[in-house]
Amino acid sequence: MKINALLEKLLSRAILTLFLIYTLFPMLWLVMASLKTNVELLGDPFRLPAPPQFGNYVNAFKSAHLALLFSNSVLISFSATALNALVASMAAYVLSRYKFKFGPVIFSTLITGILVPVSALMVPYFTLIRTLGLYDTKLALILTYTAISLPLSVFIIKGFMDSIPGELEEAALLDGCDFYQKFFRVIVPISRTGIVTAATFQFLSSWNEFLYAMLLTSSEQVRTLQMGIRYFASQFTTDFTSMFAAIVISIIPSVAMYSVFQNQIISGLTQGSVKG
Repeated sequence: MKINALLEKLLSRAILTLFLIYTLFPMLWLVMASLKTNVELLGDPFRLPAPPQFGNYVNAFKSAHLALLFSNSVLISFSATALNALVASMAAYVLSRYKFKFGPVIFSTLITGILVPVSALMVPYFTLIRTLGLYDTKLALILTYTAISLPLSVFIIKGFMDSIPGELEEAALLDGCDFYQKFFRVIVPISRTGIVTAATFQFLSSWNEFLYAMLLTSSEQVRTLQMGIRYFASQFTTDFTSMFAAIVISIIPSVAMYSVFQNQIISGLTQGSVKG
């Protein structure tokens, strides 16, 4: 039995090690490639840079105006995340705690949006944004990103709110809380883990989004960081190392966000799956 347990432990660790290498190797290679010259990269892609070319990062910021695009991405992503979390938590609360005639139908219809490919909504969103006069504005991206991720956010937060005992709301009512006080002072703090989980997914989705940033904007003043990466590739030449440096810069906020909230994400996904 001890030998079997030892073999099972070794096998599990070997599999985890392989997954770790499979996950980290592309990231490490990307960082290494971003510190080379184009000649070194094309000559031997897996050789260590000698010496490291940190100037690639400076060139990336200067050539593609990444500082402006980075600030646009921060503003748009955080705004869309905050708006999405607010709207989704309100919708999830009503669908979770109040029973009305078409509630299940509305919820089922809403979450089917998770299954709809983002590319299938390009024409409706473009038409709507142009009709509202919001084309080539940051608000267009904020509203679009908020709407696209609402089905997933509502699904996550509602699953978490379903597990909150109704007695807490009854106690709040006895203490004189109205609807809004009950929601913001009781439900939201208890549902914080689920809301943070949905908000993190929303931020990652908004930060890494490219398709709608290209579709709904035309000027550099409102475009996001992901659009700046295109600058380094043209029809006849590609500055690979500066492009890889820009990609590394664009990845850092996503990795940082997930690293900070990973415990709450895992907790929110697991707790939201259990009622009672």
